[in-house]
Amino acid sequence: MTHPARTSRKILPALLVGSALVMVGAGAPSPVEARGPESVADLASGLLGAVVNISTSQSVKEEGEGPLPQVPEGSPFQELFDDFYKNGEQGDSNSKVNSLGSGFVIDPKGFIVTNNHVIENADDIEVIFSDGSKLKAKLIGTDTKTDLSVLKVEPTQPLTAVKFGDSRKLRIGDWVMAIGNPFGLGGSVTLGIVSASGRNINAGPYDNFIQTDAAINKGNSGGPLFNMDGEVIGINTAIISPSGGSIGIGFSVPTELAENIVKQLIEFGETRRGWLGVRIQPVSDEVAESLKIGRARGALISGIVEGGPVAKGPILVGDIVVSFNGRAITETRDLTRMVAESPIGEPLDVVILRDGKEQTVKVTLGLLEDDDVASEDDGSPDQTIEPDEEGEDPGADDQAQQAPDAGEGEQTPPDPAQQAAPVTEGLIGVELAPLDDAQRSSFGIAKGVEGVLITRVLPGSKAEGKGLKPGDVIVEVAQEFMRTPQQVAEKLTKIKSEGRRSGYLMIADKEGNLRLIAVPLE
Repeated sequence: MTHPARTSRKILPALLVGSALVMVGAGAPSPVEARGPESVADLASGLLGAVVNISTSQSVKEEGEGPLPQVPEGSPFQELFDDFYKNGEQGDSNSKVNSLGSGFVIDPKGFIVTNNHVIENADDIEVIFSDGSKLKAKLIGTDTKTDLSVLKVEPTQPLTAVKFGDSRKLRIGDWVMAIGNPFGLGGSVTLGIVSASGRNINAGPYDNFIQTDAAINKGNSGGPLFNMDGEVIGINTAIISPSGGSIGIGFSVPTELAENIVKQLIEFGETRRGWLGVRIQPVSDEVAESLKIGRARGALISGIVEGGPVAKGPILVGDIVVSFNGRAITETRDLTRMVAESPIGEPLDVVILRDGKEQTVKVTLGLLEDDDVASEDDGSPDQTIEPDEEGEDPGADDQAQQAPDAGEGEQTPPDPAQQAAPVTEGLIGVELAPLDDAQRSSFGIAKGVEGVLITRVLPGSKAEGKGLKPGDVIVEVAQEFMRTPQQVAEKLTKIKSEGRRSGYLMIADKEGNLRLIAVPLE
């Protein structure tokens, strides 16, 4: 009779002798070698020659602070003080400030990519190669919005260069390798994985960073992030660290964004971005429910710039862009980035949601000019395509599309007798009045703004919670233009009776800038 626990196998004791594991029993001892992860030495050795150190110097004007020390005539320290405080009598002096960063060669002819902040305001730029040779570099072009710059050196023979890979193929958990020049000590290699993708760190309007735990330290800025095929899939740009050293959170500009910018800087010396001429805001869950589009997605068009590429259509205020040039829009900043990266002057397919239905329209982008970009210093939008938080007034610098004239639509003109007194809209908690000349003057509402005036917002109401205030104008409810307070009340009541939990309102501020909000009706 046999038992399942009894087999022909023999259980042999194991002894740890030194660093080898020895099985005791029949036959000769068999050592088992310990091995770590697979080496990346062969990969790194072929890439180090293309990664360079970038040294810059900048003249900084210093102003004197108070009187200079007095040294007795003939003192042995007089010459020392004269040298140290030269030009001090004039109160000003110039000194050199040096900085170190990294970069990499993308063309054997001498084109080099780095970060803008590495070379910003530099008077002299010197590139130091892995063999110790040095060459003066010329700045070809820079893009502050993505922190990228292109330099050019004049080598006597072709340089070792690396090529761009496709960062869109990266997956979270893929191995990556960073090479740079941290602390000015020479080429340094670190290994890690992709921790996350599509990170927004508020560095600029086109944030789409790769996050990695490959150590990125001071001096790594501008250096490449490689995949395991030796292709550049990112440019190391920033870290989060209280000490200045790596704590395992580094960020790289992906090549899906960087490659086109680098090509433009080489060809034109500047970037040439597409311009749609719209204002956008996020699609909240309430707006998605109100419009019956299912889950919240896409970018909501809250305004059209007068004279812009789509000022005469086919995109309208209230549309939700869910796909641009064949690429899905998950959140508002996706549209900002895709428009900037798309070709100018060519018809492009845009999928929009209008009246709850998908349709495809053709748009042709214009060129984003400096006049279309407002200063970041004054808090204005950085682009006319700019995420605009719900309830926040768009900047007055952008002219928004105005409401339809009162003569448009199928509704009959209101009875003047019905407009005599304000109407309290109890569902959302506001008092409404017709927007006549007296009210327009009293609230300082710009000419051309049409709709129904909010004269009072009840404390603690749903309207107050959504940021509505006296002087705001209800232009549309559920994409229908409003002319009278009674019409607003009736429309909201009808929406609630249909089982909708929120009302979808287009609101104009005093200057006519538009935003779209969803006010709860429950």
